[in-house]
Amino acid sequence: MPNILTRAPAPVCADGTKLCEWRDCISAAFTDEWDALAANASEPNPFFESWYLQPSLAALAPRGDVRILTVRRGGKLIGLMPLERSRRYYAYPLPNISNWTHPNCFLGAPLVARGEEFAFWTAALASADESAGGSLFLHLQHLPLEGALIEALRDVIGSTARPSALVLREERAMLASELSAEDYFARSMSGKKRKELRRQHKRLSELGKIAITKQSGDVGIGAWIADFLALELSGWKGKAGSALASAAETNTLFTQAITAAASRGQLDRLSITLDGKPIAMLANLTSGAGSFAYKTAFDENYSRFSPGVLLQRENLALLDRGDLEWADSCASADHPMIDRIWRERRAIGRVSIGIGGKLRQGIFRQLAKRETGREPDGIGS
Repeated sequence: MPNILTRAPAPVCADGTKLCEWRDCISAAFTDEWDALAANASEPNPFFESWYLQPSLAALAPRGDVRILTVRRGGKLIGLMPLERSRRYYAYPLPNISNWTHPNCFLGAPLVARGEEFAFWTAALASADESAGGSLFLHLQHLPLEGALIEALRDVIGSTARPSALVLREERAMLASELSAEDYFARSMSGKKRKELRRQHKRLSELGKIAITKQSGDVGIGAWIADFLALELSGWKGKAGSALASAAETNTLFTQAITAAASRGQLDRLSITLDGKPIAMLANLTSGAGSFAYKTAFDENYSRFSPGVLLQRENLALLDRGDLEWADSCASADHPMIDRIWRERRAIGRVSIGIGGKLRQGIFRQLAKRETGREPDGIGS
């Protein structure tokens, strides 16, 4: 990403907390620290790793309005989170500070070094207090609601007696099982449905030569990206104007991020082709022991053969990999297709937290009570 890293090197921060405009934080040396932090993150999140967040910011926040919060301890970077100020809270004119996400960012967990979760949240909430300005509260989107990171946030909120509320909880499909891919599929799908998929695969093969290709690394990545973008654009997303290739910004983000992930060994590609033409494709991003089902596309001319389901059938091979423990579907809750195949669930939520002095926190308490219908007495367990 040469357009990002041509800026003058940012100074190395001393221990403590720093909040700076993202363009002023970026340097080759800082990116090295960032990558080391991601490799030791308590909660893996590829969407906040340098190779994904930097092109996201360049494409979608070019004015530099987004800030990056960094926390250091003992000379090491122990936490990082992109933040933005907003004058609105969804449909309401309520100014707030929020972790920065976008429609192609499916997790909002900050990168925090293992064992440093409490220290990070203590510093992050203190920073929000000091830099609150006109903001009424801190709003954290797309947080995983289980694990050391959220447990530490609960502890810090409790230790500072802050009003806080879980304002939304959803569960999305997840893959986490000790079963083999074959056994998992047999338990997920009824015998009737498995028979129907075999029939569809047979009918599809009668139209030409079917090939299933699994790839990692960056060999042929440029052609693969072009094929994926074209395939997605040809379907309903293209008609709705929501395909990645529908806008230059998302086209560029996808191209740069997928290329970087491939070069780092953090991309798995899966394709079904008919006579060499892609009819279904998916990209999984990997981080730590987790895999993230990033993007899927299929040719709607073959929808009667359920190419998306056939593709996910092959994607269950994730269960047979020794280096992965789970996979996040990144899908919306109650997704009509993936929920039938991936049987585990991952709880994801939105959390709001009072910041500043007693008056500001008192205002937030009333706002949160009105939104949730209950006292803002914590973010649950």
